[in-house]
Amino acid sequence: DAKHFPLDYINKNMDELSKNESYDVHCAGGYRSMIASSILKARGYQKVTNIEGGFNAISKTDIPKTEYVCPSTLK
Repeated sequence: DAKHFPLDYINKNMDELSKNESYDVHCAGGYRSMIASSILKARGYQKVTNIEGGFNAISKTDIPKTEYVCPSTLK
């Protein structure tokens, strides 16, 4: 059920999120997800968790991962 929202389109895509759902937000290194989490929380999305260190940190854990490839990188 993952959603992919580039930070520069967060305002355009925000209506696809529910303020009643919980979200774990990450990017590659953690900086953009921190900004996105802050924007979401400022707009009333309180169940937002920023993943510190982003996917770089996630990749060093035993958390199950998929082979998902971002469509924007398939050019």
